[in-house]
Amino acid sequence: MADTLYPRFVLPRLKEALGDTPVVLIHGPRQCGKTTLARQVGDAGDYIYITFDDDVAVAAANADPIGFVDDLPERAVLDEVQRVPGLFTAIKRAVDRRRTPGRFILTGSANVLLVPKIADSLAGRMEILRLHPLSQAELSRTGSQFLDSVFGGAFRNRRWERLGSGLAERIVAGGFPAALARDSSRRRTAWYRDYVETIVQRDVRDLARISALEALPRLLTFAAAQTARLINVADLAAPFQLSRPTIRDYLTLLERVFMLEQLPAWHMNRLSRLIKTPKLHLVDTGVTAALLGLDATGLTQDRPALGQLLESFVFQELRRQAGAQDEPVAFHHFRDKDGAEVDVVIERGGRVAGIEVKAAATATAADFRGLRKLQAAAGKRFANGVVLYDGETSAGFGEGMYAVPIRALWEKLP
Repeated sequence: MADTLYPRFVLPRLKEALGDTPVVLIHGPRQCGKTTLARQVGDAGDYIYITFDDDVAVAAANADPIGFVDDLPERAVLDEVQRVPGLFTAIKRAVDRRRTPGRFILTGSANVLLVPKIADSLAGRMEILRLHPLSQAELSRTGSQFLDSVFGGAFRNRRWERLGSGLAERIVAGGFPAALARDSSRRRTAWYRDYVETIVQRDVRDLARISALEALPRLLTFAAAQTARLINVADLAAPFQLSRPTIRDYLTLLERVFMLEQLPAWHMNRLSRLIKTPKLHLVDTGVTAALLGLDATGLTQDRPALGQLLESFVFQELRRQAGAQDEPVAFHHFRDKDGAEVDVVIERGGRVAGIEVKAAATATAADFRGLRKLQAAAGKRFANGVVLYDGETSAGFGEGMYAVPIRALWEKLP
């Protein structure tokens, strides 16, 4: 797999943005394919390439940001630009002097949207695209109709081949290209562990000077055990001699380097009985499984962990596929005080759809309890509800409700 170039869903949007916007930032976790994508486009468009993983380039840019940018040719790819935050003001100055579409392609492994001064400096001049690790649909080169089908209700009754043990193998393999290029599960796990260490020792250290850097890998492991659960800062803080506010700050740092994500609760002001605590999801189930010491066999045998990681796996797949959508797609979860829940709530074009995830090989009417509550809460905005399960049959369960095998997420629908 090492030399394989997979189609990325965000590529058409990147090309479109370069046609009318001076600066395009591709950001996402380190090693997810940002540089490959930027160079793929840049090599075709005669861009010069500079990486700020090179300490000499960092020193030069920090010493004279304006001179550094002024000396660049007409088009440039600037890789890992978060390591030189002073460059954003210099880029703004250069763009204001010559507002040519597609002048700069930036990549970043830290979320500049969480640093308002940086994001605001290029407001109106920069389009930001999020790149994720590879989706199952990108890996299989099938594209995906799943989100369109969720909102269109185009799930026909049909038979599928059950994934079975192959599902756990996909979960623990994750989506990082460099990990997938390795031949064995053991070698992929080693890559993921080294990856976490690199993020903590380099990227987090670049962002902030924190007193307990050694606590971050342990915190990330505890967070891995909470993936797909409501965030509980007290539980995360318990093993450490650190305050809850400090743990919250550390979670924000890990969020800034795309190691974890908070999935907000879906709610409406008139519905007071809804839980508003966000859920926690790690960046990729390959990372999560490695942190928890789980291979495919261990995950299959640990049903609670399988349920959690499967939910994160589905959420991540949906997030990755949303990059191909023309309309903005927002993700939430739903839970009320009676315990009814929906794992993933999707909003697109003013409509709402729900996805419930089950590791079981069968789906029953009881599995739609949370989806029916969401349907009642959303009213006319509700599109469809889907229970994704590891079974063999897609079938309707009443108006707007479907049970669909998980592999329909990335396989072509009839």
